[in-house]
Amino acid sequence: METVMHLEEEGGAPKNQPSDIFMAQTIHSVAVIGAGTMGNGIAHVFAQHGFTVNLVDVSQAQLDKALAGITKNLDRQVSKAVITDTEKQAALQNLHLVTGIETGVQQAQLVIEAATENTDTKLQIFKQLDASAPAGCILASNTSSISITKIAAVTQRPDAVIGMHFMNPVPVMKLVEIINGYATSKATTDAITALARQLEKTPCVVNDYPGFIANRILMPMINEAMYSLYEGVAGVEEIDTVMKLGMAHPMGPLQLADFIGLDVCFSILQVLHHGFGNPKYAPCPLLTNMVAAGKLGVKSGEGFYQYTAGNKALVISDRFKQ
Repeated sequence: METVMHLEEEGGAPKNQPSDIFMAQTIHSVAVIGAGTMGNGIAHVFAQHGFTVNLVDVSQAQLDKALAGITKNLDRQVSKAVITDTEKQAALQNLHLVTGIETGVQQAQLVIEAATENTDTKLQIFKQLDASAPAGCILASNTSSISITKIAAVTQRPDAVIGMHFMNPVPVMKLVEIINGYATSKATTDAITALARQLEKTPCVVNDYPGFIANRILMPMINEAMYSLYEGVAGVEEIDTVMKLGMAHPMGPLQLADFIGLDVCFSILQVLHHGFGNPKYAPCPLLTNMVAAGKLGVKSGEGFYQYTAGNKALVISDRFKQ
């Protein structure tokens, strides 16, 4: 396993490494806050790799739904010979459902917050985490755009706060975008980087500026695709086909926006627009209207495409048919 200790050349104490932060090789107990799509995916991956995981959500119904989803995805892995049935059972034994933050994090060495992409919600959660998690516990956020520096500032351990941005679907996607806040220590960064590799992920370390790297590049592309539709340059199918066949993207930008959630795209573009003060990041008026109308993509059953249970065919929304 990769060493995460960084010693001075002359020996002695580790450099820039607070002694109370758990290192990657000591982390075995993880709490995941939020049992939505991202939270259950993160919990799945950690449990599959032998970590004890508390999946925490205020809703027991959401926890039960998450467990059913994780079980279904593990069954899919078994059917594809990715894991054995024994490994599936071990992963489920590693997973515990908890309805309270204080109980869920009291033994944790790492907490990963995967709640809704809302700044006020995340700040409130991190205040609770800081008060309830033990000394040395690293606090990570799966945020796709919200400032890690701002999140860390509401805690008494800003050196131990970091971004750990997984991609959806978590069990499949290899990238973990690791975001350093202004005060994040090198020890914390090294521990989380090594931990991502333990999960068989590829970590990419970036600094804390609006949108980080993934969404700073992706969201303007998606927004421009929406503007191209809004201005009548091309239709939904044409826009997505050009990017799939011409640029080798596995999914067109409008389909991807539906998959991410149009409300999430809107929120991230607002963060970029506010953070940089540049009008090029302003959400397309078409996106603004679709979110206001509740057309959020896959999660609502309609966005640029229509989605029905069991149907994987791409059917363009009636709103955009030419």
